[in-house]
Amino acid sequence: MGRKAIVIGAGIGGIASAIRLAHLGFDTEVYEANAFPGGKINSKKMGSYRFDMGPSVFTEPHLIEELLHINSDKSPEFDFIKLPVSCHYFFEDGSMVSLPSGPEKVAQAFHDQLGEDKEVSLAYLEMIKKNYEAVYPVFISASLHRLRQWMNKGVFWALSRIPKYGLFRTMDHVNKTYFKNAKTVQILNRFATYNGSSPYRAPGLLNVIAHLELNIGPYIPKGGMVSISKAVYEKALSMGVKFHFNQKIEEIIIEGNQVLGIRSSSGIAMAEVIISNMDVHYTYEKLMPGLEAPKKILNQEKSTSAVVFYWGIKKKFPQLDVHNIFFSEKYSDEFKSLFEGRDIIDDPTIYIHVSSKIELNDAPSHGENWFVMVNAPINEGQNWEELRERTRENILRKLGVILGLPIEDLIEEEDYTDPIRMEALYSGKQGSIYGNSSNSRMAAFNRHPNFSNKIRGLYFAGVTVHPGGGIPLALNSAKIIEKCIREDFKID
Repeated sequence: MGRKAIVIGAGIGGIASAIRLAHLGFDTEVYEANAFPGGKINSKKMGSYRFDMGPSVFTEPHLIEELLHINSDKSPEFDFIKLPVSCHYFFEDGSMVSLPSGPEKVAQAFHDQLGEDKEVSLAYLEMIKKNYEAVYPVFISASLHRLRQWMNKGVFWALSRIPKYGLFRTMDHVNKTYFKNAKTVQILNRFATYNGSSPYRAPGLLNVIAHLELNIGPYIPKGGMVSISKAVYEKALSMGVKFHFNQKIEEIIIEGNQVLGIRSSSGIAMAEVIISNMDVHYTYEKLMPGLEAPKKILNQEKSTSAVVFYWGIKKKFPQLDVHNIFFSEKYSDEFKSLFEGRDIIDDPTIYIHVSSKIELNDAPSHGENWFVMVNAPINEGQNWEELRERTRENILRKLGVILGLPIEDLIEEEDYTDPIRMEALYSGKQGSIYGNSSNSRMAAFNRHPNFSNKIRGLYFAGVTVHPGGGIPLALNSAKIIEKCIREDFKID
């Protein structure tokens, strides 16, 4: 009998870890509390409309393709297309900015639509590109917590660029240094939301987040975002990974400094490797309450949550593309309020994803499926029913003004997600999406490692641990775990 591994949670990081463990020869099983794979990357049908329920921006598709081709040239069908426009930005003064992807096109759009100097824009885009490429091999695709992993040929370039990272300035400060139009700064600042942080507090280094969308461009899988979950799930099954759904883990069994297995709602299962894809805070609090938790790491400020409405709209809007941002004039005040104890932003900046525009058959011929999201604070006991209704009213009012007609009358299907549901469905502490925020200079470097320093055989995957939030980083967490297990178990 071969070595046994158990993965807790069938989110993208968990399934990717299972595939990589199966590739190493481990008899691998995945336990998932919900009835479906994919975690936040799941789907829902309402009437004639289909909705992706979670992430809506897809970059670095090569990471999925790499995963699907492990162990075999034959992989599950997974097709995607590159979007010609990364995002449409709507402002309350009636103006709209449409951004393509690629440095030349983005710089030209900044010049033509926002009056920015093209050469300055190109310099900015080159700066975030080089910063991303410098930190990737030593931060994103390697463990910061194992010298052997990050001591590679790229480390010297990464260290040489430290003065260019903006570690001692905020994202907002760096962006204002380059650009003169407040709307340009708003557009670039909003990338802080991709890991639940504030551009007014997160370090300038995090402007690299924009590189993937602006310099390279976003994609969309044919069949919607849920196709990502379907493809990796099918790949895992093809490699012999066993899945147990509707199985809530109650305990990680530890003896001395070694994992022994897990106790679930159906009994005990033994394994010498346990990978938790569950929120790292709840992994300690709920599954290992007797183990001393790394308080300094886990007590950092949490990332934001979100309020999301899923609306089936019985009308076509030609001015809306796949990705749309509706900015408020009070954007900076709204964002700051999320981190200063206010209940929720009163005049929200709205993100709308409209997948029916790319012929995914997600809406009837007369309509569109809208994924409507606003950033929100984590759950700290607020009255979310009241806050959610107030937020809904504010969204409808704002959209009605900008789009020029009442939207509520057009809604024929509706559902929502808020921090309460986020926590219940995905076990994110207090509804936090990404675990800890990056609202300090070193926060991004102080995320929980992908392995335990105390317990042999215990590893951590997903967006709440290193290297951070989003699909690409979750996939990289699985790659890092594979490297660690190769080292720990002396596997070539």
